[in-house]
Amino acid sequence: MIVSIVIPVFNEANTIQKILKKINKITKIKKDIIVVDDGSTDGTKDIIKYKCKNLYNTFLSLNKNRGKGFACRAGLKKIKGDIVIIQDADLEYDPNDYDKLIKPILKNQTNIVYGSRVLKGGKRTRPKTFDVLIRLSANHFLTFLSNMLNRHSLTDAHTCYKVFKKSVYKKIKLEEDGFNFCPEITAKFSKLGEKIYEVPINYFGRTHGEGKKISFFDGFRAIYAIIKYNIFR
Repeated sequence: MIVSIVIPVFNEANTIQKILKKINKITKIKKDIIVVDDGSTDGTKDIIKYKCKNLYNTFLSLNKNRGKGFACRAGLKKIKGDIVIIQDADLEYDPNDYDKLIKPILKNQTNIVYGSRVLKGGKRTRPKTFDVLIRLSANHFLTFLSNMLNRHSLTDAHTCYKVFKKSVYKKIKLEEDGFNFCPEITAKFSKLGEKIYEVPINYFGRTHGEGKKISFFDGFRAIYAIIKYNIFR
């Protein structure tokens, strides 16, 4: 069974080669690695092309920054695997979790798995800064709101690690270009009546000063998307 790993990248010159090397060290699964550069301006694209060319299967380069959702959609058009993993290009999420992320799908327990940064069982570090505390609070609220509208009981609806069968993904059509990709895909999977299974993952958070991209305003956009796709679409 092939697992397609879709990696949206924007201005991650310091981490893209490191994360690709970590992914390539995972030998238990047959991988189809798809890297999508989302209009990077810091040299990331050249690093991918010239220093990482043996570390992926497919490379897509977008002319301008369109957002995580747009980059994911572009990558998802190229998937060859039966199972898909969304992987951020930073080092916050650990590819060593792949085995336990795909296991519930291989055991036919579910078609969709989310990696939870909240469930007990993973190694985690988070900077104790104000912006990180705000993001944690926002994530708890957004997960609560999402659960209330789609009747799930998730602990971390906005995790990067969303893992799903290609056959399930083909039943939905994604539209959002930015970080709203997360609440949109959760809502649309929920409307299919699919069970979303969670497993604990490792997580090594970073601050905006270290390259974190999500902003205060993305929280409000997420609220809009949760309401839009759970109630009106």
